[in-house]
Amino acid sequence: MSEANTTIEHSPKKLRPRHITMVTLGGIIGSSLFVGSSSIVHSVGPAAVVSYLAGGLLVYLAMLMLGEMAAARPEVGSFMEYARVGMGDWAAYLVGWLYWYFWVGVLAYEAVIGGHTLQGWFHALPSWLWSLLLLGVFVCTNLISVRSFGETEFWLASIKIAAIIVFIVVGALFVLGLWPDGHYAVGNLWQHGGFAPKGTGAILTGVALVIFSYFGTEIAVMASAESEDPAKGVKLATVTVIWRVLLFFVGSILIITMAVPWDQLPQATGVADAPFTILFDKFGIPAASNMMELVIFTAVLSVLNSGLYSASRMFSSLARKGLAPKAVGYQARNGVPVVAVLASTSGGVIAAIANFVAPDSGIFDFIMNSAGLVALFVYVFIALTQMRLRQKMTPDEVAALQVKVRFFPWLNLFLIAGVVVVVIIMLTTSTGRTQVWTSLVATGVLVVFWPLVRRKLQLMRAEEQQEDVLVTE
Repeated sequence: MSEANTTIEHSPKKLRPRHITMVTLGGIIGSSLFVGSSSIVHSVGPAAVVSYLAGGLLVYLAMLMLGEMAAARPEVGSFMEYARVGMGDWAAYLVGWLYWYFWVGVLAYEAVIGGHTLQGWFHALPSWLWSLLLLGVFVCTNLISVRSFGETEFWLASIKIAAIIVFIVVGALFVLGLWPDGHYAVGNLWQHGGFAPKGTGAILTGVALVIFSYFGTEIAVMASAESEDPAKGVKLATVTVIWRVLLFFVGSILIITMAVPWDQLPQATGVADAPFTILFDKFGIPAASNMMELVIFTAVLSVLNSGLYSASRMFSSLARKGLAPKAVGYQARNGVPVVAVLASTSGGVIAAIANFVAPDSGIFDFIMNSAGLVALFVYVFIALTQMRLRQKMTPDEVAALQVKVRFFPWLNLFLIAGVVVVVIIMLTTSTGRTQVWTSLVATGVLVVFWPLVRRKLQLMRAEEQQEDVLVTE
C-alpha cells in the first residue's frame, strides 16, 4: 500500500464516518429538544409533531442542496465557498460572517448555561468562572487535533443519543401498554381538544419556532472535508444523518404528546420539569431528574465543542479568501486553525462576561436575538447558490453528480418560499419581531463594511496578478 493511500485511510489527523455522524447530531440536539419542546407542545398541541416534520423537511431540502454542492467540490467552509463561486464575493462575505456570528452567540449562551449548572453542583467557584473554564477546556480539545475534537464529540453526543433512544423505545412500550404501569395512550393525540386544538395556524407558528432547533446539520458537510473520505462523508451527512435527526426529534415529540395529554404537560422552566424528566419519572426510571441533568449538561458540552469547531472553520475560511484578517487563517502543523479557534472563543468570552458583569445592559440579549435569522439566511443562500451552480453545469456534469437534487429548481423555490413564510410568521409575535429587526441590524453593519472589504480584495488580487506576471517573465 502506498504512503498516499495510508494517509487517506488511516490518517490520525482525519475524521472517521462515526465522527461525522456524531458531530452533526452533537451540534443539533441540545436543551431545545430536552427542555424547550414543552413550549412548542403548549403552543401547538399534539400537532407539534407536524410542526417538527415541516421544519425538518425544509432543513432536509437545504441539506440535499448543500450535499450536491459539497459532493462535487468538498471544501472546509462549505456553503460560504459555494456562495462565493456561485454568487460572488459579497454573498460569501455576508453568509460567512453571519454564520460565524451565530456560533459566537451560541458559544456564549451554552457557556452561561454550563457555568450555572456547574455552580449549582460545586459552589466554590462563581458561575462566570465555570463558564470560562468550560470554554478553556474545549479550546484545548479543538487545538490538539481535528481527531481530538471528533473523538470528544463522539462520546459527548453518544450520551444524549443513548438517552433519546431509551426514551423513544421505553416510551413506545409505555403508550402501547407494554411497559409496567403503562396503558394504551395513543388516544391522547386527539382526545383533548383534537389533534390541532390551537388551530392549523398554530402549526405554522410552530414551524417558525422549531426550525431553529435543527440548525447545525450543515456542520457535517464542513467536517466531511476533513474526513478520511470526503465524498463518503458528504453522502453520509446529507442522506443518512438527516433522517436520524428527524427520527429523534419527531419520535420524541410523538412519545411526549401520547404519553401525557398536551394540556397537562408542565411548562418547563428547567431540568426538573422538562418533558424528558417528567416522562422518565413516569416510566419508573430511578433518579430521572438527576439523570436528565447530567444528559442535558453533556448536551451543553457537546454543542460547545461542535460550535467552536464550526465557528473556527468558517472564520479561517473567510480569512483564506481575503474576507477576514489574514492572520485568522493561520494553521498549525496539525491542520488546526489556531488563531480562528482562539478568536472565536474570545467572542464567546466577551459575550458571556457581558452577561455577568452587566446583565441589564442588553448586550447579551442583543447578541442572541440578532443571530436569530442566521439559520434562515443560510438556507436561502444555499438554495440560491445551488440554483446558480447547477445552471453553470453541463448536462454531462449534472449526470455525474453523486448527490443530486430532484425536481430542480422547484424544490429551491419551495425552500425559499418556506423561509419567507417563517419570517412573516415571526413578525406576528413580539419575540419574533425582535429577532427579525436585530438580525437586520447585524446584517446592516456587515453591509456598511462591505465596500472596505471589497477594496481590500481588489488590491490583494491586483498584487497576485503582478506576482504572476513577474514569475512568468
